[in-house]
Amino acid sequence: MAEILPIKAWRYHDNLGRKIEELTSPLFDVVSQKQREALYSNPINSIHLSVPLGPDPVQNASRTLENWKDKEILKQDDLPGIYVYYQYFKFPGQEEESCRKGFIAQIRAYDWDEKVVLRHENTIAKAVNDRIDLLRATQIQSSPTHGLYEDPLHELEPYMDEAIEDPIYDLEDYQGVREVLAVIHDANIISKFLKVLESKHVILADGHHRYEGAIAFRKEMTGKNPDHTGQEGYNYHMMYFTNALSKNLRILPTHRLFLNIDLAEGEILQKLEPWFIIKKLNDVEEISELILQRKWAFGLIFSENAYKIRLIPEKIHEMQLSIPEVVKEVDMMVLHYFFIDKVLGVPLDKQRFSDKIEYERNLRRCLGKVEKGIASFAVITKDVAMTQVLDVCKSGFTMPQKSTYFYPKTLSGLIFASVAEEDFAFPYQAFKG
Repeated sequence: MAEILPIKAWRYHDNLGRKIEELTSPLFDVVSQKQREALYSNPINSIHLSVPLGPDPVQNASRTLENWKDKEILKQDDLPGIYVYYQYFKFPGQEEESCRKGFIAQIRAYDWDEKVVLRHENTIAKAVNDRIDLLRATQIQSSPTHGLYEDPLHELEPYMDEAIEDPIYDLEDYQGVREVLAVIHDANIISKFLKVLESKHVILADGHHRYEGAIAFRKEMTGKNPDHTGQEGYNYHMMYFTNALSKNLRILPTHRLFLNIDLAEGEILQKLEPWFIIKKLNDVEEISELILQRKWAFGLIFSENAYKIRLIPEKIHEMQLSIPEVVKEVDMMVLHYFFIDKVLGVPLDKQRFSDKIEYERNLRRCLGKVEKGIASFAVITKDVAMTQVLDVCKSGFTMPQKSTYFYPKTLSGLIFASVAEEDFAFPYQAFKG
């Protein structure tokens, strides 16, 4: 099923390795404005390639890339490799450190209808277009998307554990997460990675916009190339792979902020009554714990008041969508259908284009935006179970956009993968056993 290849990676020059913490950056869709300002002040931070500035940002990124190559700020590794990537982290109240183990490789940019790479959520159209433009201009990927594969035997873990003992980088990132990167160049071991993945589906955990951009770019380049073979660099995409059956996968909730909604608090509560059980709360601090205990429960936060709302269980049968039960029962599907569509009047098929909805992972920031009047109100959500994500993917259907937040996020700038033919070309048959 999934064809993967090692990466002939571009990396910061070894002389800059000691400064790698100053050169990496958060992913384009999670970097805050304050973080951006600090990162842009460093002229060789990877953000200049992942979230470029200026009136013509994609051309700026292209010029920056050529400049960095000319000055050997970035150098390409001589050989392709599998890049082992471990992230060590703790949650509040967690004593034992968790480690998410994975590796970075190239994967063929399969169309969704090929059912090799499976998606679990919708995308936001503008973000996809931005990623296509940037890939077209630079032909380089500064961060991997995140894919999951299912391997109950954990066949690849011993090779990754051995490689990580000799890291290229070992740093602390903006999340406080320890990030460790190593590489495997041994062709026999690399062939084992390719062999394991060739029998697997890959579930896209994070990076739907970047992956859709890669599909669109592949189609565009295929149409322009009369000698297309399917082996060119533009057919591939950089991805970070983790075992979905690992115990250290974490999914955090992403809350919803609503802007410029022309409904008063009382009107919203009135419209909620046919669908939801409503309970006013005395303390907004209780909200996460209260909604955690019940299916289809959410927090509804206004500037002065807070409520717990829960779908009346029998109403689930009134969801008039031709989708499997496993998708209907996901909390985020319930929220987007019954609350955003039926109560607020933003149709389900228009929500991914709506400028009335923002997405915020941090609960404090979410509450603060409501208190300051930046947002009309917020809906607080809880995380989606990993089993639900797998079930939705295998159903062939998707959840609403920004339904999951896999933690920790990967970094931009640890390695760069070029799909330009002069950088990509290599006799990859040597790794296919």
